[in-house]
Order: sequence, then C-alpha cells, then structure tokens
Amino acid sequence: MPTSNLEAKQEPAISVQAIEEIGLTIAAKGLNPTMMSQDFLTMSGIIPKDWELAQQPVLNPNMAQLSFKKGININAQPNTVTIIESIAQKKLEEVVASEIATKLVAQLPYGEYLGYSFSSKMLLPFPENPQQVRNYITGNLLASGSWKQIGKAPVQAGINLIYSLDHCQLNISITEARLQQPSKPPMMAILFSGAFNYNLTNIEDYKERISSLNKAISSWGNDFTQFREIITQKFLNSSAATEAQPSEETNLFPMGDTL
Repeated sequence: MPTSNLEAKQEPAISVQAIEEIGLTIAAKGLNPTMMSQDFLTMSGIIPKDWELAQQPVLNPNMAQLSFKKGININAQPNTVTIIESIAQKKLEEVVASEIATKLVAQLPYGEYLGYSFSSKMLLPFPENPQQVRNYITGNLLASGSWKQIGKAPVQAGINLIYSLDHCQLNISITEARLQQPSKPPMMAILFSGAFNYNLTNIEDYKERISSLNKAISSWGNDFTQFREIITQKFLNSSAATEAQPSEETNLFPMGDTL
C-alpha cells in the first residue's frame, strides 16, 4: 500500500506529497449526538480506554465532536456519525477508522440504518505558483470559452462529478482551496473530495441491512484505493500541476480544523 507520496507521471516526473484524510459516515434514524460521549465509547469498547482527548469535547443535542491525540475525530449530528482519520504516511493495516465504525454498529444492532458513505479527501498544495491551481481547473479540466473572460480577475471554478459504480454511487468534487498555516501566509491548493455512497433503505430485513452495512464498512480499503487511482491516473496522470509540494498536515473534513 503506498503512502501519501503520489507519483504524477508526466514530463518531467514529479513526486507530489498530498495531505489525505478519510471519513466513514453512518446514517441512522434517531441517532442522537449526545450518545457519542467519551464514556460510552470507552465503556462499550468502541475505542481503547487509554485514548486521550486532544481538546475539550463538544456534546449537545445538535452536535458531538471528540478529537483524540491518536489522530481520530468522531463527529456526530442528528442521524449521522462520522469517524475521521488522517492517512499521513499510514499503511492500510494501520488505519483504525473502519474498526471503530464496525464496533459502533455492533453496539447499536437495532439501529434503523439509512445509509453509509466512505469519503476521501486529497489536498495538493502549491506554494510556488498559486495561480496554477486555478489554471489546472479552468484550463485543463474545463473547455475553453468566452465564459472565462468575465470581470477583472480570472474566474474561480469548482467541478462536481457523479459516477455510477457497480456497488455504489461515487461523487467527486474538485475545488480551489486555501490552506491555512500557523504563522504563515495561506497557501493555494487543489482539493479532490470523493464520496462512495451506499443506500440501505431498500433493504427491509434489519439483519440483512446490518450485514450490508458491515460489508460496505469493511470495503473501505478498496474504495480508498479506487479513489486514489482515479485521481492519480485519470486527473493527475496527464495534466498534474507541476509545482505541488509537501505541506503541513491539516484536517480536511468539516467540524474540525478548516482549510
């Protein structure tokens, strides 16, 4: 399993250090954020007892947010809970987000599960040539046209794509991003976001629904690898921005550190 060093095959060949995170989101009717307390998570065995919080948790009927020093964030809103993990230099077998999600489902066997989504985000920073971020989206991914020449500054753009796969629907968005760095100016970057969405509402038998949910959770590695291959081979292979360079790690998902 490769780490977050992504090889962009072009002339000249470059090695791009991407910032990557994954998120596993479980949707269940009636799921209350106040359930996701540290006490519940540890006493039920969903997370180890020795995990320390990185900051003061948030816990109320509208939101739960627990950030652990292990690099795991557990965020909940009414009817959804998301386990977020940074992939930085990790191998597949070192990632624990799917294990946490599986244990959570095991502790809530009668939940009315509505769906599941595996999300992956890849951020490519451009410290030397910020304008190349915009050029990549509007020049390489979008066709030329007079629509680009409106106003006094280059147009900003984002792309949303929907793919129908054999096992689920894949949504990919490509946008400009501004990476905030402590004590440094913001850095322009390209953010690739992917979501593999699994619908469970068409499965009536709750045991079969749980089985399908667990199967989807366990397939996160295949989804993650497929997302990486799509981005590196289909988007970066022929027209990668040539000046992307390593940057400090940050949280790419909502309800954590923002870009």
